[in-house]
Amino acid sequence: MHGPDLVSWLLAVLTAASGGYCLSRLRRAPCTPVTAQAVTGAGRGAATGRLHAHEADLAEGLMGFGMAAMAVAGTAVPGEVWAWVYGPPAVLLVLAAARRPDRRAHRLHHAVGALAMTYMALAMTAAHGHAGHHPAAGSPALTGALLAYFGGYALWSGSRLLSGSGGTAAVASAGLPRACRLSMGIGMFAMLLTM
Repeated sequence: MHGPDLVSWLLAVLTAASGGYCLSRLRRAPCTPVTAQAVTGAGRGAATGRLHAHEADLAEGLMGFGMAAMAVAGTAVPGEVWAWVYGPPAVLLVLAAARRPDRRAHRLHHAVGALAMTYMALAMTAAHGHAGHHPAAGSPALTGALLAYFGGYALWSGSRLLSGSGGTAAVASAGLPRACRLSMGIGMFAMLLTM
């Protein structure tokens, strides 16, 4: 990540804290294995809901820690390594979204995030290879589209955080996952902005 070291470290702290919280949520309710009752439909909703919650928490936790590592390490780690870290999960999330319609938007959002991290890593590696000057990393059109997506996502998730039930702000434990998603959306926007 280009830019002041203080911004990189603040972003790393923010995204690592969000990632840590998301991973800590994995312990809240054990993911139940598929049983005959779940297959027949009686109790399928609760087990499926926990499975999706665990999938989302895992994806958000890994993304948070990955963003923190990338913000601090930046180009010290080769872009190909970052591409191998983020590329396969992105492909798996796209395939899961295509195969199963439930939670499709959430899976696609995580896939866009993983693909954006892959794109940033490869673009920074290509720009870092030019000696003597720092050209714009990546495609301006793609970077702009990703900036618009994550900027819009941050505004949308921020508005959801502020509009709790009855017009009160959702700051209780139900609002913490939304706050983590908001902070990671802002973090992704900041990382794209400094490319």
